[in-house]
Amino acid sequence: MSEQTDEMAEVEELDDQPATDDVDDADETDGDHEADDTADDTDDSDDPDDTDDPDDPDDASGVVGAEAVDDSEGDGSPRGSSSRIDQLEAEGDIAADYLEELLDIADLDGDLDIDVDGDRAAVSIIGADLSQLVGSDGEVLEALQELTRLAVYRETGERSRLMLDISGYRADKRAQLERLAEETVARVRESGEPAPLDPMSPFERKVVHDAVAAAGLVSESEGVEPRRFVVVLPAS
Repeated sequence: MSEQTDEMAEVEELDDQPATDDVDDADETDGDHEADDTADDTDDSDDPDDTDDPDDPDDASGVVGAEAVDDSEGDGSPRGSSSRIDQLEAEGDIAADYLEELLDIADLDGDLDIDVDGDRAAVSIIGADLSQLVGSDGEVLEALQELTRLAVYRETGERSRLMLDISGYRADKRAQLERLAEETVARVRESGEPAPLDPMSPFERKVVHDAVAAAGLVSESEGVEPRRFVVVLPAS
């Protein structure tokens, strides 16, 4: 059980990093330049107690910027290769089977949508009222995402950065965070002073890092989980 917990923690570290094709973009993460391009997480996703994590570009370099981009997958396969896509689709299928069984046990109705988003599988549950599966500030959703990743790991033996969304929660949250990042970038440019944001999950930090990089500034993460937060820095 401890080995599985360690695997989940390692995956969570990656969610705090932007995806490598995003800086573009650079969560999960579910979720998690989370994680992956250049920023830090959740996935998606960060040893909460390790602020000097070599797998977290944010921690390794101190700053997140659009220049740190890796165009290959961890297994050496080019991004977008058919074998990698097949692998991610397989992860999505395993996750969907697990979640469908979970919905049946909980006697909840929901449609499952499977996709590949960048370098991770993405599964969405769409239903009339699934707020109980999201929870306050997405806490239940984050827990379900980790359980789903663990189910994929048990089947494949490979760590998964799969991103789970329920009733569009992550999509809505992403839009809010991107607006927050834009407003913060404008404030930092005007004041010339760093701007710390409130503590966020790995998925949320990844979205902010990506948006800040896309706007041409850099950002970094500070603190430790669950109070880890993003600081937007002025141009040097």
